[in-house]
Amino acid sequence: MVKAVRGMRDILPDQARRWDLVEDQLTAILRGHAYEMIRLPLLEFTELFARGVGEATDIVEKEMYTLSDRDGDSLALRPEGTASSVRMLQEHGLLYNQTQRVSYAGPMFRYEKPQKGRYRQFYQLGAEAYGLAGPDIDAELIALGWACWQALGIESMVQLEINTLGSGDARQRYRAALVDYLSPLLDQLDEDSRRRLSSNPMRILDSKNPATQQLLEKAPKLPDFVDADSTAHFEGLKTLLTERQIPFLENPNLVRGLDYYTHTVFEWITHDLGSQGAICAGGRYDGLVEKLGGRATPGVGFAIGLDRVVLLHELAHPEAASTAVDVYVCVAEPQLQGAALNTTQRLRAELPGIRIRLHMGGGNFKKQLKKADASGARVAVLVDADSVAGDMLTIKHLRDAELGQETLAASDGLARLQKSLA
Repeated sequence: MVKAVRGMRDILPDQARRWDLVEDQLTAILRGHAYEMIRLPLLEFTELFARGVGEATDIVEKEMYTLSDRDGDSLALRPEGTASSVRMLQEHGLLYNQTQRVSYAGPMFRYEKPQKGRYRQFYQLGAEAYGLAGPDIDAELIALGWACWQALGIESMVQLEINTLGSGDARQRYRAALVDYLSPLLDQLDEDSRRRLSSNPMRILDSKNPATQQLLEKAPKLPDFVDADSTAHFEGLKTLLTERQIPFLENPNLVRGLDYYTHTVFEWITHDLGSQGAICAGGRYDGLVEKLGGRATPGVGFAIGLDRVVLLHELAHPEAASTAVDVYVCVAEPQLQGAALNTTQRLRAELPGIRIRLHMGGGNFKKQLKKADASGARVAVLVDADSVAGDMLTIKHLRDAELGQETLAASDGLARLQKSLA
């Protein structure tokens, strides 16, 4: 038997129902904030991510899935969405002297060690804004994330951490100072940190190794290198978050793993998923458009890790999305199957958003009602000769014994179903 590729998991129907619920709520929040959905291709030229994400990052060095096509071009399955978003908007002339607010959703691919909450094919939902340089748009995006957690009922399970990296020049000065401090201590660093020292030294601040963290206690501090303009921007952001009553924690070691970040960076983390604590991350990338060949354009955004958010939602609401059916239509006799199909279509037209299943495969009402009950449906509609002839609806309430079964005129029956299923 051929099995799924390691790290590429199957999402089964009972899991997919929760995914749909979570995604529907999140995309509704994005639409409500007027972030327009774009659809990104799965394949891009490898150069896009090498230039955009950074050749010295773990993503480009170790984690990308790359291939050569028949023309000899090097292509990559997208490992993240921001570089693709910039490429798309720039290619179609939607950035220069314009503002854009966009969102995207879909699978990303990284060759990582699979574990719960981390997969080689994982799903992100992102929101990004271009052409706006002030802290107000940073605050809007963070508030957008907060609105997402409130809509899902998980706001008590997450914590916002924020930091500023300063300008590109400030970041480079700090990088040089950090390398100068850590180079004489090379033998005391963990293996990952030794490798990063020459390629991406600021990622060492993220190390989970206790010995490395102890060494960093006396290291130069990033806030000491941040320029005045970046500090003012960050103070403005904190003021706006305080006014919005969005709680936050300043984390001076928060640097993010992608080279394109400058100024504001932030993460939403949870302590309810073990080691996979980051459920959403983002920040500013004001130099990315230039790096990819465009004109100077400020940008800021975030990506939600849907795999982890779905896990968190399941912890918070274990009973949500537990059934696939709201109404189960039963058929008294085989010759009434066509009439039952018409009844089902009428119900779907009159009750949009209600999940309605028509019984197939025969069997008497008793057997059909057992299947209706097993489906999790709240009500069954019984189609027999009398109900068809009299334009009636016979409704059996499967979860409310007091209501029992009732036969009503079709219009009254529809009103009853709307009330029962509200």
